[in-house]
Amino acid sequence: MSVGPILQSGGAALGIDLAPPQYALLERYVGLVVSWRARLNLTGVRTEAEAARVLVVDALACLPYLPDQGTVVDLGSGSGTPGVPIAVARPAVRVLLVEASRKKAGFLGVVLRALGLGNADVVHARAEALGRMPAHRERYDAATARAVASLPVLAELALPLVRVGGLAVFLKGPHAEGEMSGAAGVLRLLGGVAEARAFGMIVVRKVAPTPPPYPRRPGVPGRRPLGSRGLPRRGR
Repeated sequence: MSVGPILQSGGAALGIDLAPPQYALLERYVGLVVSWRARLNLTGVRTEAEAARVLVVDALACLPYLPDQGTVVDLGSGSGTPGVPIAVARPAVRVLLVEASRKKAGFLGVVLRALGLGNADVVHARAEALGRMPAHRERYDAATARAVASLPVLAELALPLVRVGGLAVFLKGPHAEGEMSGAAGVLRLLGGVAEARAFGMIVVRKVAPTPPPYPRRPGVPGRRPLGSRGLPRRGR
């Protein structure tokens, strides 16, 4: 069964109007995810209908907060969301998909070639390493990520990559406001200010440069989230 109606009705509910070729690309993307998911453990969704709602429609909810052109870095892209739907919906935006798993990064390369997305690239890397590279540090207009970690962890991975004046959009679900209330100090430390938005999203605006010690070494943000034992004086 075609998932086109799910995608189109979901887009309409969000006030997003895409062209028929864009919906066709998103439908093809859904098919690729479902056909590859088991062999690579890409996602927990099992059907194309579920993938259309969870991986595409939820990703499209980011669009009102993202620039119409410029650069977006998508962290922990995994199965490709929200980065691939953003690249399809915003052809004038350059999207970098960042994935630490070599196999999943390989899948993302397959997706970009199959969809002919010339405005997106894949890098096999950890976000912590990318955030310390001059070619990437504070170079992006926006960062995106799904709710795979707590807000302090996501902020430490994303904000070093975002320019001052840019933003990060995190898909967090129904507990977005609760997470924000306990993370204000961490966000300030990293140069950000957060605000909850509709559809369970947290938008963090980059208002000051991120101090040089952040992000910490690969793996450290997840093991010792900022704020869990007070704010450190040094980024160790």
